Amino acid sequence: MAHTAPAPDRVNDFVIKLANVNGTGSASANALVMKAIFRMGIPVMGKNYFPSNIQGLPTWYEIRVTRDGYVARSGRLDLMVAMNQETYSKDVREVSPGGYLIYDSTWPRSTQLAREDITIIGVPLARICNENFVGVRNRILMKNVCYAGVLCALLDIELDVIRQLLAETFAKKQALVDSNMKAVQLGYDYAKQHLECPLPIRVSRTNGTAGYIMIDGNTAAGLGCVYAGATVGAWYPITPSTSLMDAFTGFCTRLRVDPETGNNNYAVLQAEDELAAIGMVLGASWNGARAFTPTSGPGISLMNEFIGLAYYAEIPAVIFDIQRVGPSTGMPTRTQQADILSCAYASHGDTRHVLIFPANPEECFYLTVTAFDLADRLQTPVFVLSDLDIGMNDWMCPELEWDDAYRPDRGKILGKEEIEKLTKFHRYLDRDDDCIPYRTLPGVSPKGAYFTRGSGHNQYGAYTEDSEEYQIVLDRLKRKFLRAAAFVPGALIEGPGDREVGLVAVGSTDGAAREAMDILARRGIEVDYMRIRAFPFGKDVEAFLTAHRTVFVIEQNRDAQLRSLLTLETSVEKAKLRSILHYSGLSISSQVIVDGVLAELGEGRKPKVAAVPKRN
Repeated sequence: MAHTAPAPDRVNDFVIKLANVNGTGSASANALVMKAIFRMGIPVMGKNYFPSNIQGLPTWYEIRVTRDGYVARSGRLDLMVAMNQETYSKDVREVSPGGYLIYDSTWPRSTQLAREDITIIGVPLARICNENFVGVRNRILMKNVCYAGVLCALLDIELDVIRQLLAETFAKKQALVDSNMKAVQLGYDYAKQHLECPLPIRVSRTNGTAGYIMIDGNTAAGLGCVYAGATVGAWYPITPSTSLMDAFTGFCTRLRVDPETGNNNYAVLQAEDELAAIGMVLGASWNGARAFTPTSGPGISLMNEFIGLAYYAEIPAVIFDIQRVGPSTGMPTRTQQADILSCAYASHGDTRHVLIFPANPEECFYLTVTAFDLADRLQTPVFVLSDLDIGMNDWMCPELEWDDAYRPDRGKILGKEEIEKLTKFHRYLDRDDDCIPYRTLPGVSPKGAYFTRGSGHNQYGAYTEDSEEYQIVLDRLKRKFLRAAAFVPGALIEGPGDREVGLVAVGSTDGAAREAMDILARRGIEVDYMRIRAFPFGKDVEAFLTAHRTVFVIEQNRDAQLRSLLTLETSVEKAKLRSILHYSGLSISSQVIVDGVLAELGEGRKPKVAAVPKRN
C-alpha cells in the first residue's frame, strides 16, 4: 500500500466508484455492496454508468454513502476500485485528493496508477481467484465478488449481511451461494491479513433506512400501472424503458391471472415499432381499457402522428418517456431531460399535452396512477417524463403505501341507461360547459356509436371543412388544456417566498437542488425553492416566478427547454430566468448548481453567516 498523509475518519459519508468491463458480471457484485450498506441502516445511493453494447466496453458504478440521505452525485470521489486497465488513466485522475484507489496487483502496477496525493492499494485478485476457482469465466466472475470481500474488510461492511443477501439472491441454488461467499471471504481475509482495516472512510450500523426500500423508477412505474388498473401495455423495446414493461409483465403474472380459470386478465403486446405500439394503445383505450406504452426519445419521434390523432380525437393514453441522451440515437445508456418540448407539443399542428414529472421512484408509483386518472378525465394523452437516472438506478425511497378505497377516475363515460335517455349522442359536444365532452364505449349501445376521426370534425362528430365548425372544436381543446392546470399535481414550494433568489427544478434534478440549497445556506445564501411536477403550469408556478427577482432554472439539457416552456406558457419576464444546464449524460451533482448560482450572484452577494444544519 502506497501511503499519503492520514485522512480524518469519515463515517457513513463517502463515495465509492467501481470501474469494470461490461459483461464481466460486475453489476451483481457492485449491487451486493450497495445493498449490504443499505441493510446496515445507512442511507446510500447507487448509479450505474454502462455502455450500450453487450460486452467489452467500460462500465462504472458509483455508490454514495450519505448519512444525511442525499440522493444526488456529490462531485467527490473517495475510493476507486480500478478493474479495467483501459480506463486506468481516467480512473486515477478522478479520485479526490486524500482518496484511495484499489487495483489488481496480480500483474506489475501500471505507470498510469501514480499520484502522490492518494493512497494506492494493490490486491492480487486474479491470482487469488485462479488459485481457488476452476474455469476462465468463473474466475472472471468471482474476481468481482472477491473485491466485494475486500471492500467489506476495508469499509467495515458486515459479512453476515452479505451472506444473507446472497442467500436471498440465490435461494434455490446453494452452490452459487457457497461459491460467491467463498470469493467474498477470500477477499475479506486477504485484506484483513495484508491491509490496514478499516480505512478512515467506513460504515457503521445505524437505523437510517427504517421504513425505506431500494427500488428503481421503472419497477415502481410498472407497479403503478397495475394499481392504476391498466390492463393493456404495448411497446417496442428501447433502452432505457424496456424494464418498465418487464416489471409490469412480472407483476401481472402474479396479480392479474384469474385464480379459477388461469386466464390472463391483461395483454402485453410487443409491436413492430413505436408507431404501431401507440396505435395499439389507442385502440385499447378507445375500447375502454386503461392502456399505456413505455418508450424514450426516439420512440416519441416515431409516435407523433398517432399522438396527434389521440389529442384531436380525444382518446386517453399514458405514455412513459424514460428520457435518454439525444439527438438521434445519441447515447442510449446516459441520462438527460431533453424531451420536454418535444412532448409538450408533440405532433404537427396546434397541440399541447399534459406532462407529469416524477422526481424519484416513489413518485413514479404514485404519479403513474395520477396519469391514468388524468388521461381518462381529460380524454387525452398524458406523458410521464422520467429519465434513465430515475428509471434504471436503485433509489432509497419510503415504503410504498396504497389506499384500498381508491377507485379509478374514468371520467365522463356514458353507461347504457344514460345513452338510451339521449335523443341523440354527439361525441364532441360540450354539454356541461367544462370543455370535456361525454364519450361512449363500443358495444354498450348502438345509440352511442360514433365515427372516430382525425380529420376535421365538428362538435357533433361529423366530418367538416367549415372554418367556424372546425374552430369551435379546436378552441374547446385549448380551453380544456388550460383547465387541466387545476387538475394536475401542483408545484412543490419551499421557503418563505420573500427571498430575492428562487431555484426551480424538475424531475431528477430535485435531489441535487436540495443538497445545493444546504451548501448555499452554509455560505450565507438563502433561496426559495420550487419543483415543477406537471404541465400545464398552475397559478402557483406563475406566482413563484413573479415573486423573485432572480430565478435559476435547473435542467439537464443543452437548450434550456424548461426555461423556454416557462417563457412560452407564463407571463414571466424572460430576463429574470437564469439557466443552470447540465447535459453530459451523467446525472447532475449539487456542485454544478452551487457553482452556477455563485457565478451569477458573485462574491459581493455572499454574506458571511454561521453554518446551518441540514433541513429536515
